[in-house]
Amino acid sequence: MMRKIALVSEHASPLASPGSIDSGGQNVYVAHVAKQLAQSGYLVDVFTRRDDSLQDQVVQWQPNIRVIHVPAGPAQYIPKEQLLSYMDDFGRFMIRFAKREKIPYDMVHANFFMSAMAARQVKQVLGIPYVVTFHALGRVRRLCQGQADTFPVARLTIEEDLMRDADRIIAECPQDRRDMEQLYGAASERIEIVPCGFDPEELWPVPAIARQQLGLDPHEFIVLQLGRMVPRKGIDTAIESIGVLRERFGIRARLLVVGGNAEHIDIANTPELGRLAALARTLGLERQVVFTGQKSRSQLRYYYSAANAFVTTPWYEPFGITPVEAMACGTPVIGAAVGGIKSTVVDGKTGYLVPPKDPDAVARRLASLHNQPRQAKRLGEQGMRRAYQLYTWRNVAAQIAAIYEAALDSAPSEFLQPCLPVNSLNNRPNFSELEWTT
Repeated sequence: MMRKIALVSEHASPLASPGSIDSGGQNVYVAHVAKQLAQSGYLVDVFTRRDDSLQDQVVQWQPNIRVIHVPAGPAQYIPKEQLLSYMDDFGRFMIRFAKREKIPYDMVHANFFMSAMAARQVKQVLGIPYVVTFHALGRVRRLCQGQADTFPVARLTIEEDLMRDADRIIAECPQDRRDMEQLYGAASERIEIVPCGFDPEELWPVPAIARQQLGLDPHEFIVLQLGRMVPRKGIDTAIESIGVLRERFGIRARLLVVGGNAEHIDIANTPELGRLAALARTLGLERQVVFTGQKSRSQLRYYYSAANAFVTTPWYEPFGITPVEAMACGTPVIGAAVGGIKSTVVDGKTGYLVPPKDPDAVARRLASLHNQPRQAKRLGEQGMRRAYQLYTWRNVAAQIAAIYEAALDSAPSEFLQPCLPVNSLNNRPNFSELEWTT
């Protein structure tokens, strides 16, 4: 028999377009983990909140993968900060749904703290063990964002309780693990580090055709920023660095800002986009800063490959998938030395680490890449090798599957079924040893 896994992602559906409202790295993570587990022989159901009345309750998304739209709260978009009160309904629905299934779930993998609340209900009623990837931590968020963090304060104690209750915790980087241990008192022996990844069938270097495909000047120095339009992503720092690069170093670069809620820019209805556009105007950078809107996943390799440098300067970032994606396309990365970026980008080898909120430091590194193209090429090549060695979703899913099996091995025997995935995940790399070797 095949293992059956319930992936829970209450606000981040694998069917959503990354870059739209509340849709980013967690959506990508859930989608690719589900795909890789399914390809390895697991049966996967992804539970996510129904936010549109036209959504079918059960969607057969891909072979061995269903997406279950959970009726918890109104069938409309609700900011994730306002979803806490609906999690009891979410968990109760999961329990009812699981009881109707002929094959009970072997494992629940919760993504985000609210998904873990639902998973805990399932464990209490049905005895199914669960693991949790938090993706972000409330106490870290509070430290970094202060009053801008609008999650209920109850999140902090909920996360602490979940870290004691979960069968295993998946941290996305060493900083994530340290934060759990130091800020929450989480037991280190129950935490495993597994990063996020990229899909080699989706992202690879295409420098020879990228600019032609996008209609870009083949000789222009192009900088790329890609991600959700939220203040913590530090897109303003990237914009300001383009001004410093022009004024202090005499280099006129074009910054492509990819992301938003739609293919076409709607500044009036996107406050953060409006703020950034106003900043570009104030700095006299209207012709150098281009807001492209949201782009499909199939287009991203052209944007990454067309850029001379990828800049990501958040002042808070639990992991950060985009630096890995840029590295996979052979593009050197200038990243803020926060969260997972400190681990994925090797300073001076695959790109450069800079302090957050420091446009001067970004501009200095951009000038270095502009003036030393051979060095820039070398950094890009080394980044690509690192990405392919350590960060493919196949390797990520193999590590996660190993954690499932360890949790099942230690779970009470009366709750377990004697079944294994169709295809073994033996001979997987020891990610814990490889991951942080530089």
